[in-house]
Amino acid sequence: MDKLYAETEAIRNKSLGSDSQDQEQLRNKLKAALGSFEEVDATQPALDPVLLESTDLGDVIRERVEYSSADGLRVPAYVLIPKGYGEGPFPAVLAWHGHGYGSREVVGLLPDGSEDTGAPGIHRHFALELCRRGMIVIAPEIIGFGDRKLTWDTEQNPDTPNSCFPIAAALLLAGKTIAGLRGYEAIRSADYLTERADVDASRIGCMGLSGGGMVASLSAALDQRVQAAVICGYSNTYKSSILSRRHCLDNYIPGILLHAEMPELIGLIAPRALFMESGISDRLFPVDATEAAIDQVSGIYASMGVEERFASDLFEGGHEISGRRSFDWLAERLGAGRQSISR
Repeated sequence: MDKLYAETEAIRNKSLGSDSQDQEQLRNKLKAALGSFEEVDATQPALDPVLLESTDLGDVIRERVEYSSADGLRVPAYVLIPKGYGEGPFPAVLAWHGHGYGSREVVGLLPDGSEDTGAPGIHRHFALELCRRGMIVIAPEIIGFGDRKLTWDTEQNPDTPNSCFPIAAALLLAGKTIAGLRGYEAIRSADYLTERADVDASRIGCMGLSGGGMVASLSAALDQRVQAAVICGYSNTYKSSILSRRHCLDNYIPGILLHAEMPELIGLIAPRALFMESGISDRLFPVDATEAAIDQVSGIYASMGVEERFASDLFEGGHEISGRRSFDWLAERLGAGRQSISR
């Protein structure tokens, strides 16, 4: 394993040392490794959004919506709308949950859809926290989780936590990846946001934990509409995290180490704003490698002369969201609490 990694490292270093690998070239290599969805783009259906329900929580309105991402795929999502901040349009955030029971986990609901009145789990109900700072927040159900587990998968095992493996395996056989599909659906979710009259399309951000951190990093790297990103419990190196233990198949992008390590991919977000946070006791993404990733990404921002757009926080905790700095940072970066002048 070490020899294999060293071989890919030598290939990467040769490419980087030639000064030929700029951001756009690396972005194109990332797209290719994720698997082409060009044919999906060619047959892309209209979003056809539907409002399924709306609940007034006092300081927040919580909507349940659904829209199309690709032919045959509908994305259910929660949309949180702040009250007490005027009529908008508001900045908006794509909120990406990690492994767990899906989008309900980030909007203050239990798996059955009832209100979660107990102590929040590792996701800290972060979509609600952001909305209460004056931002519209959409929490899509990532394919393979919650309401988007495969029917036959749950029929065989009602307790299956997710359908990541069978979906990822099927996509790999077709020359695609589940990471690529999730990144594609993130772009379609941003499309949905930009079509809402209450959203300021010039102020879109994203935030995600763990596997949701991967989706957040991919969507921000590939979609220039994302102006600020918060990556939680994910920023690391492949060598010290994904390759150091058994992980979900959704983390594996064929051939990616021939082109870049994780910090270089995250660096594709530059020069747009980025915040990286992680618990110092996170056993899935060890802090030593997180610190190395922070240093490398910080260097990318410094090389572009925009070091003030990068921030990080290592907090006392494990594999979880903190938000002690990142919530307010994202609100400030997106200008939450002030009226848009772009429309």
